[in-house]
Amino acid sequence: MMPRFLMLAALAIAARAADLPVAVLISANAEWRALKPFYPGAVVKTSPYGEYFYRDVDHTRVLFFQGGWGKVAAVASTQYVIDHFHPARLMNLGTCGGVEGRIQRFEIVAPEKTVVYDIAEAMGDSAEAIAHYTTTIALPAKLPAARKVTMYSADRDLTSAGLREIDRRFQPVVVDWESGAIAWVANRNHVPLLILRGVSDLVSFEKAEAEANLGLFAENAGRVMKKLATDLPQWIAAFR
Repeated sequence: MMPRFLMLAALAIAARAADLPVAVLISANAEWRALKPFYPGAVVKTSPYGEYFYRDVDHTRVLFFQGGWGKVAAVASTQYVIDHFHPARLMNLGTCGGVEGRIQRFEIVAPEKTVVYDIAEAMGDSAEAIAHYTTTIALPAKLPAARKVTMYSADRDLTSAGLREIDRRFQPVVVDWESGAIAWVANRNHVPLLILRGVSDLVSFEKAEAEANLGLFAENAGRVMKKLATDLPQWIAAFR
């Protein structure tokens, strides 16, 4: 029989999780700016990492949280949300880059594995270090239309030169900055996670269309976030 103090602790955790079924993490500033207009009238508050607000989505209480761009902000803000808001589930919505010929622009992907590929271990084995931060994500059994992929994350945008550098080893389809960090932290805390990202721009061996073109990224990020916000109720339903 479970000791009384453990039972009370378990009940307290369950009650806190029931108070917040889902927390949605948004990373890049352009993604956050594109998302906010879909929830007019929200009472916006601030955290050490950016803004956040609550809204009901299809009768589900949801926290929308601006976590910040890059692995450092992604790790810190993901742990902050878990510790301070105790969500039963985490979602991450955003953009990613895609490799031309392997995926279409604006296609929605759901990573079932994340790999942090920009680790260079000079004193040991880089492959071992990369494997340590590789995370498998259990996706919902009935997943709405999205392509299951391995997401490759690094604190850098993928360029044509970068693609030539890593293609022999990884053959990536999609890349981003934060998914690997968010997935690793969620897994360490045993919090279910669903990442949904849309391809905002394409990279080939000859050209990266968003390189030196922030306007293109911002415009396409708006289109991606509109799609994700519109379809969010069905994603939440599948994730329950």
